[in-house]
Amino acid sequence: MSLLWTNYIFLLAFCSGLGFGIPNKCDEVRKVFQLREIGPNQLLPLSPRPGSDLQVCMSKNLTCCTKKMEEKYQVAARRDIQNLLQTSSSSLKFLISRNVAAFQDTFEVLMRQAENHTNVVLQESYRNMADQAEVPVRELFTDIGLFLLGSELNVDDLVQRFFDALFPLVYNHLINPGLSDISPGYAECVRSSSRDVRPFGGAPSILADQITRSGVSGKLLLQALHLGIEVINTTDHLQLSRECRRALLKMHYCPHCQGLTQSKPCMGYCLNVMRGCLASMAEIDTHWREFVRSLEGLSARMHGPQDLEQVLLGVHTLLHDAVGHAQKNGPRLSAQVHKLCGPPSRRPAQSVSIQHSSSSRESIPLKAPVKVSGDSLAVRRRDFLNSLRLYRTYYGGLADQLCVSELASGDGLSCWNGTDMVKSYTLRVVGNGIKAQSTNPEVKVKGADPVINQIIDKLKHINQLLQGKSIPKLGSLDQIETGSGDAEGRYSGDCDDEDGCGGSGAGENKRIVPRVSKLSPDVTGDHKHQHHHHHYPPAEDSEAEGRSRSLGLTGAIWVLILPCLHMLLAL
Repeated sequence: MSLLWTNYIFLLAFCSGLGFGIPNKCDEVRKVFQLREIGPNQLLPLSPRPGSDLQVCMSKNLTCCTKKMEEKYQVAARRDIQNLLQTSSSSLKFLISRNVAAFQDTFEVLMRQAENHTNVVLQESYRNMADQAEVPVRELFTDIGLFLLGSELNVDDLVQRFFDALFPLVYNHLINPGLSDISPGYAECVRSSSRDVRPFGGAPSILADQITRSGVSGKLLLQALHLGIEVINTTDHLQLSRECRRALLKMHYCPHCQGLTQSKPCMGYCLNVMRGCLASMAEIDTHWREFVRSLEGLSARMHGPQDLEQVLLGVHTLLHDAVGHAQKNGPRLSAQVHKLCGPPSRRPAQSVSIQHSSSSRESIPLKAPVKVSGDSLAVRRRDFLNSLRLYRTYYGGLADQLCVSELASGDGLSCWNGTDMVKSYTLRVVGNGIKAQSTNPEVKVKGADPVINQIIDKLKHINQLLQGKSIPKLGSLDQIETGSGDAEGRYSGDCDDEDGCGGSGAGENKRIVPRVSKLSPDVTGDHKHQHHHHHYPPAEDSEAEGRSRSLGLTGAIWVLILPCLHMLLAL
């Protein structure tokens, strides 16, 4: 027994002489592992060990990694790249989101201004009926607002409904005024006759056409911007293939296993990995460029009858002229209504103020329209498109941008090539896109991501609409946009135990992805690994237990000897 302990102490001293006495290179790995909250420290070995059980970070040298660490590193590598994607797109996403809100606010402000101008005109020109006209005017602009913000209302119907409601007021106060108002029943008959007698000439169809033309352009602009946000949300949460996840692990964290925690990948190596991982995303590039150009084309066409601002702020002029038209044709309209509804039926004339002196007057000429203050729609569109134009190449250059600005080593510095630290990367660097990946030495790309294909189809559709090549039909705009654009759970790509989505129940495939959140640490799965510590039994006096302890100690010594032998071989 004493001989056994003597050998044990000798081996410890021998191992110390080989290098375990110098600062342990795994200490730095432990610090980084803890700082980045990759996993519990219990997963790390106390000293370098053979890495025969590793699947990706394999090396002929001793390693600071275990298989459990490798799994945690892969989760961290995927989290890191998704955080980078979300960070890189955040300014573009904010630009579009901010302008969606700004355009909607501008629509609402325009609606209130147009309604107020219309009421002012009625008060100035047709004072007797102005108060009663406020309700149908409010309903008209409420319906127009709903139409602009997405409701599939029939514009012809909502405009005709307004003029139908206006006709009894015009008849009562301007065409056939009396000592009292016409009765509700007679007013309803007059309202019903509006479409037959056409008191306002072509004004209803002109207004409906203007609102439809300008309104569809405004709706299309909003729908296109919502789709832009959906594209970004989809690519922010891109589902990475198994080959990509392994390549990211190899690029980001395999050098840690060799104690190289400060290393960065070579530029060419980084480009191959990122162009392979983001190959499907690069396919969006052509359609995104066209999307930006198509928005510019739509904006250029939004003038005259397609200028929503001009149409809305011109409603009061058209309405003034329409009422004037009815007033001039009063005798004819009165005869037609008499024929359809009979002589006017009026309310009892109780304490009614006499108004004939003013009610039968000609309409007062319309004053010049009020100049709208603040940012107009045209100015907002111009400023927005000038900013959006800077992002037209976003998807085509994303992989390169991430390597140049975030990931890769600078020129002239030693860098990681996936195996060792070298002066430069010597393998071929492939281009962007799916086809170019056939010769990628770092990542095998099997094909296009089906979720990316879906978003490309939506971009193609909206581009056709924006260019005026396809006329949107009822409901077609809403079919473009699917909501939040969160692509999680829709990709049927590889999913294995490295993802934490296999082997423990059908419900674990659906992972909740947070909104853009680059600072929140990922601790997913840390609680799932239970660490079993070996507890040796208490000492016994029996000879059999003594032999057992002797055998256990011998085994422990061999555990210590093996790393020493490996270090000797490495030397």
